[in-house]
Amino acid sequence: MLFRRKLEEATPQQIYQAVAYSVKDDIIDNWIETHKAYEKQDKKMVYYMSMEFLMGRALGNNMINLLCYDDVRETLEELGLDLNLIEDQEPDAALGNGGLGRLAACFLDSLATLGYPAYGCGIRYRYGMFKQKIENGYQVEVPDNWLKYGNPFEIKRDEYAVEVKFGGYVDVEMHNGRQKFVQKGYQSVRAVPYDMPIVGYGNHIVNTLRIWDAEAINNFNLDSFDKGEYQKAVEQENLARTICEVLYPNDNHMAGKELRLKQQYFFISASVQRAIAKYKETHDDIRKFHEKVTFQLNDTHPTVAVAELMRILVDEEGLEWDEAWEITRKTCAYTNHTIMAEALEKWPIELFSRLLPRVYQIVEEINRRFVIEIQNKYPGDQEKIRKMAILYDGQVRMAHLAIAGSYSVNGVARLHTDILKKRELKDFYEMMPEKFNNKTNGITQRRFLLHGNPLLASWVTDKIGDDWITNLDHLKHLKVYVDDEKCQQEFMNIKYQNKVRLAKYIKEHNGIDVDPRSIFDCQVKRLHEYKRQLMNILHVMYLYNEIKAHPDMDIVPRTFIFGAKAAAGYYTAKLTIKLINAVADKINNDPSINGKIKVVFIEDYRVSNAELIFAAADVSEQISTASKEASGTGNMKFMLNGALTLGTEDGANVEIHQLVGDENIYIFGESSEQVIEHYKNADYVSKNYYEKENIKPLVDFIVSDEMLKVGDKTNLERLHNELINKDWFMTLLDLEDYIKTKDKVFEDFKDRDAWNKKVLINISKAGFFSSDRTIAQYNEDIWHL
Repeated sequence: MLFRRKLEEATPQQIYQAVAYSVKDDIIDNWIETHKAYEKQDKKMVYYMSMEFLMGRALGNNMINLLCYDDVRETLEELGLDLNLIEDQEPDAALGNGGLGRLAACFLDSLATLGYPAYGCGIRYRYGMFKQKIENGYQVEVPDNWLKYGNPFEIKRDEYAVEVKFGGYVDVEMHNGRQKFVQKGYQSVRAVPYDMPIVGYGNHIVNTLRIWDAEAINNFNLDSFDKGEYQKAVEQENLARTICEVLYPNDNHMAGKELRLKQQYFFISASVQRAIAKYKETHDDIRKFHEKVTFQLNDTHPTVAVAELMRILVDEEGLEWDEAWEITRKTCAYTNHTIMAEALEKWPIELFSRLLPRVYQIVEEINRRFVIEIQNKYPGDQEKIRKMAILYDGQVRMAHLAIAGSYSVNGVARLHTDILKKRELKDFYEMMPEKFNNKTNGITQRRFLLHGNPLLASWVTDKIGDDWITNLDHLKHLKVYVDDEKCQQEFMNIKYQNKVRLAKYIKEHNGIDVDPRSIFDCQVKRLHEYKRQLMNILHVMYLYNEIKAHPDMDIVPRTFIFGAKAAAGYYTAKLTIKLINAVADKINNDPSINGKIKVVFIEDYRVSNAELIFAAADVSEQISTASKEASGTGNMKFMLNGALTLGTEDGANVEIHQLVGDENIYIFGESSEQVIEHYKNADYVSKNYYEKENIKPLVDFIVSDEMLKVGDKTNLERLHNELINKDWFMTLLDLEDYIKTKDKVFEDFKDRDAWNKKVLINISKAGFFSSDRTIAQYNEDIWHL
């Protein structure tokens, strides 16, 4: 019906679309009923605002949550169709990139499964960040045209479109004896929402991810065209198009900064406008807005919501400043995801005031009043104002705006929250301690075990029942099986089958044969210097040189698997990708190694291939510079799927360590306190570590004749110099301990019974890391839905 073709004539993509639309038909009725129920019960709603939602493929997940996966698979098999192949036709929705976006996706899944009323609010990127290609070992960014065939699960909601204004100036007019601020001479776009269903597990509840697309107010100016002003004729259309083109445009130039700020204001203004309009459909008193609505701001990107809500309450709803501020402060809640300076956004005042003139006036007034609050609390302390003011040194400090304008500020792991309180946001914590709280991140077991690892999911259900699907804490009942040799063997067989599955993927996509009986050592995450992929590849080079020097070495075969995208403008990260691929090229093509080690870089790392990697991994590399990773969620996904953590005491590794005990995790390196002291005292000198006799030859191997044959001389020398003369994230500080600890990991792997016991203990302790637990805590402590 959909394509006017018989089944045997349909393309694989058309078959996928037909199945997706059939599943969507099942969803629609529940979707309508859910929102009717919310309105009838007049429920409080959380709007989860995020620049990223890394959803992964929707078809399989939706069928699992609708409890129809097996039925659909059997029906398709009767027609001679393979559901796995059909699922592979769906592109990953290019709406996010890293842990921030995947966390948001897990949270939406948990909100629906727990029955909490929620909207996710973001941007409908046409090309996402980019599709990563590896050419000659280098990352090449190409457009990710994920909407090429449309998105069968989305619905365009034209009736909820709103106008978003940029630029111009602010005029003051008198209305009924009161000043009214009016933005004039602006450019504007039409924000049009597209809704995607978020299906709760087995409960008939369907929440909404609302992603905004930009359209021109007037698509085409015929008058300008007739005058030969062709560029002017389409300038509004071009403005609209660029806003939603890509996630995180390169912002190492002013045009990129401007586009990024436009994106943030675009989706925030649209979301806030629509939230207020929705509230007013059934409520008369805007002063009670906060009783029915809460905005959760996912990191600093959406924090302009504080000023935008104030603008609408004051300028459009006619409230006095004080009552508008009280409502705003009771509506907005802020999650801090990082202590990294580049993510604690600061905007040049010149740019911010030019692009958002009225919003800037509001921020000025918020800052003026906040500075008075600081002065009253700390009379004469200019240092406090320097550290805490929202406007300072020609910049708008967005994290400060978020803290001043929110009723809750939370970190995302116990260690991270402690660092915020004691160091990064110490002054704010001392002034308003009641706002600060911790919510350790989590992951949804429905995506990363039930869907991503069906063999292990079935095994767990067979052992303890299926309550774990909605209450992951039930995994603790696996503890009785950790010493059971039969169970250990069953688990080992499941892991082996998952490794065969990943090996097949690697052969198809990389052309590399890897041994499923080798130990799979995996580091897959965003490529950033603080995550220290460079340290991992240095160890691989060390191991290679050891085998070359001692050809008769008896070692467990090892497969090192990397997957990562580097931001388009992040030169050092891109050089690291090239180095990894150069080392892979060298090792994989050296017959004298005899297959003892293989190195694989997974191209275009994303949710769908991540599921294959988590299920197959033996070792989970979580090796960030201590104190730099807020939480991490990859560590939780690996743990749930039966990989042992090799990591620093950073982020949620700390909590994993506390749960599983010293003997079931591999911790190395200096502590957060030690690392923070190094930064504070500026006493880390990488050259001193480089000069150590066992480190120098390893680092120098980067620019050895052997490596220069497979890598670019200039780039290799640059990485070499970076390590010796800068090494800002202290790779060499922990390298010796890392190598020693890794040797222990590989030695322990030889005793498979003992290894599998450690693995089963890890899985049995993974229940704490469900996003269901995290969301229940958000609701209990912050939202009160």
